[in-house]
Amino acid sequence: MTGPAWPIAALLLGYPVWWALGFGGLSVVVLAVPMGIILWRRRPIRVPRGFGLWLLLIAGYLVSALMLGEMPPGTYGELGAGRVIGYSMRLALYLSLMVMVLYLGNLSERELPQLRLVRMLGVLFMTTVAGGLLGVLAPDFSFTSPVELVLPDWLAGNPFVQNLIHPTAAQTQKVLGYASPRPEAPFEWANAWGSNMSVLLIWFVVGWWVYGNRRRRALAVVLIALAAIPIVYSLNRGLWIGLGLAVLYLIVRVGGRTRVALCAAMATGALVFALSPLSALVTQRLDNPHSNDIRAFTVSATLAAAARSPVIGYGNTRNATGNHRTITTGRTGWCTGCGHPPLGSDGQLWLLIITQGFAGAALYVAFFVGAIRRHRADRTPIGLAGVLVMSLVLLYMFVYDGLVTPLSLYFISFALLWRNPA
Repeated sequence: MTGPAWPIAALLLGYPVWWALGFGGLSVVVLAVPMGIILWRRRPIRVPRGFGLWLLLIAGYLVSALMLGEMPPGTYGELGAGRVIGYSMRLALYLSLMVMVLYLGNLSERELPQLRLVRMLGVLFMTTVAGGLLGVLAPDFSFTSPVELVLPDWLAGNPFVQNLIHPTAAQTQKVLGYASPRPEAPFEWANAWGSNMSVLLIWFVVGWWVYGNRRRRALAVVLIALAAIPIVYSLNRGLWIGLGLAVLYLIVRVGGRTRVALCAAMATGALVFALSPLSALVTQRLDNPHSNDIRAFTVSATLAAAARSPVIGYGNTRNATGNHRTITTGRTGWCTGCGHPPLGSDGQLWLLIITQGFAGAALYVAFFVGAIRRHRADRTPIGLAGVLVMSLVLLYMFVYDGLVTPLSLYFISFALLWRNPA
């Protein structure tokens, strides 16, 4: 906390404090200021290969502001403060992530050892497990943050801003046909918790098991077993699929006794899980794919709207007229089932298509595909884990928004790959 790496430690180790204050995912924006100042003083600045793609994506987002006042067919609403706020916050996050990656890549191994950074992510994994258990055991827990108290009502009441500044333990949704909590603490919503859990679990295994002593490995077993509870109660199919593909990836990429031990551990874990009460909840979730129709509607409406501005998009999300059940516009007092999530809210790919057009989405995909291509030969534990995370980014972009906290973890993982001497 006293050396040049203190902003990263403040971000990862201090995240519970940021969340309680109401900054949460916005903490990276706050800490990007000292990172940028320190980085500027350390010139010349090294940049990773392929980083020009991210710079082009940001440049395209600046141009997309020209379309904020436009309304594609099949949508409703008008240019107002909410739309401008959403655009501005996303731009600030994109710029902050750029600064953070450059900052990490320009710290030496002495200033911030790779293993120390990995273990910082492991500490955030512990925080995520604790937040998930809180969401399961006390789903109604929430409080008004200091940031929420000082912001004016017109800003704090914006739905996008409210999700970021109001700490809650869980989202209560009728995924199974009845109200059930989905853990989200200490992140902004349940899907962000799912995405972050899978990425942090990967780095926790590297830091606490692969590079751990006997005590760390014993702790790892206990924490992963505890993590299974909120993972199942999250009812998050994307998370489940991501973890399954992660296991298959490791079985294919590792060899020898490591592969045998991994298969044995997975078989044991699967047997224990099948005999536990959690297996019934998974079966019930798979039998209730209630969100499929909603996603199909919003994705098709997103593609139809983006076709009118395929190069630069519309700068921010839009609301479609009607939903998969009705043509009624928005939710009303007499039709609580009307309305739907904004276009682009069902995955980072769709968000980029509506906000930056197909060109922006292509740049995003090319950035992470390039990282996989350049580092796929790195068979060190950090290299294997980093390429796995980059692969999950491409999977999750179909179902999870990258903003706010998931993209921060994606970029820290990218920086670990860039910094890795192998």
